[in-house]
Amino acid sequence: MDTARLHTVSAFLFHEARLLDQRRWHDWLDLFAEGGMYWAPLTHDQTDPINHVSLYYEDALLREVRARRLEEKRAWSQQPVTQAARIIGNIHLLADTEGDIVAVSTFHLLEWRRSGNRMLGGHYTHRLRPAAGGLRIVLKRIDLIDCEAAQETLETFL
Repeated sequence: MDTARLHTVSAFLFHEARLLDQRRWHDWLDLFAEGGMYWAPLTHDQTDPINHVSLYYEDALLREVRARRLEEKRAWSQQPVTQAARIIGNIHLLADTEGDIVAVSTFHLLEWRRSGNRMLGGHYTHRLRPAAGGLRIVLKRIDLIDCEAAQETLETFL
């Protein structure tokens, strides 16, 4: 096992979670590689985001639109603003493909909104690309444990 690479990836994932917890949307958006995608499948073991419905399948433009909506002072859904805390763990590196690093991890997210607390959990798969200045996200896949259940609005980024 390459412990140095695991440490680098773990630090990146912890940094990403902290940016999201602090609502630093634009700093988080900067973590994506050009053409990077953000995907939350609707069903377990879904392999295709194009020909099947997903909870999210967002490119840079859609992520930017959502970030701006979350920052809008008059956005009803953010009165009061959503607060969240993420725990990332059980990080494993899979075989590299085409020079990328594939990391799988588990997450637990506690979110507070006007309606109260809710817990979300599942697995992340990050395809990361080494770049000048660090790693960049080529794909972030979020597999919610209860992805097939009726969901309250998933307002913020997971």
